Amino acid sequence: MKILETPRDAMQGLDHFIPTNDKVKLIQGLLDVGFDIIDAGSLVSSKAIPQLQDTCKVIEQLDISSTRSELFVLVANIKGGEQASKMEQLKYIGFPFSFSETFLKRNINSNLNQAESTVYHLQEISVMSGKKLMVYLTMAFGNPYGDPCNLDLILEWTEKFHLAGIKTVSLSDIIGIATPEQISSTYYNLTKAFPTIEFGMHLHIKKDDWYDKIKAAYANGCKIFDGVINGMGGCPMTGFEMVKNLPTSNLLQYAQLNKISLPIDIKKFEVAQQLAVEILI
Repeated sequence: MKILETPRDAMQGLDHFIPTNDKVKLIQGLLDVGFDIIDAGSLVSSKAIPQLQDTCKVIEQLDISSTRSELFVLVANIKGGEQASKMEQLKYIGFPFSFSETFLKRNINSNLNQAESTVYHLQEISVMSGKKLMVYLTMAFGNPYGDPCNLDLILEWTEKFHLAGIKTVSLSDIIGIATPEQISSTYYNLTKAFPTIEFGMHLHIKKDDWYDKIKAAYANGCKIFDGVINGMGGCPMTGFEMVKNLPTSNLLQYAQLNKISLPIDIKKFEVAQQLAVEILI
């Protein structure tokens, strides 16, 4: 099990601007914990996500010399990918793809053909710059717009990404509607069909069913799990921003109960939890 800690998701919808120095302090504290990947921000329009307009400044000030964590940023277009490719600190470039046309328009002002083209360009950029592209299949388990969504679509798009050489695909449920049965079936079929792809999961939760959802994914080959300290944040582009992120502590609890060894410093995690409360609330 790998954990992708995402302070970006905790911060992006906040009304009050978090000073750059505070962002650096929080993310540096998270780097000390031992997470596999840290989502440090977004290289997107400051009009779209004003909270993250200082992502470049934040990343420039981070010290990654003594951490095992790899840095990740989310981009919404080729321009963002080109910018990310020049940042030596970064290892991952993330892109929020979706086969929901409505969500693509709302989230990144794109359509399906444009988003597909962007994925392929970002893959080329990532390969040339020695980075890894992580494609999110956002709203993979359903959407509130009536757009088509089913397992066949997930397999179809994953096949396209596989043929493009993409090695990391994460399924995202940002409105909290996926069932454990649906998660189980989806990852079973994906990992069977694409054994060379590392699959992840990004969950937002509405009720106390996180354990069964994590179990359903992990037992069927999902490797990377996104979490947010204290479960802060929600996606501001969905209309479901009150559906909160999966708390990282739930992932740690699941690992402990199932005797999954994680390279996490629990004392430093607790320090980071308190720091997040002080800075983000």
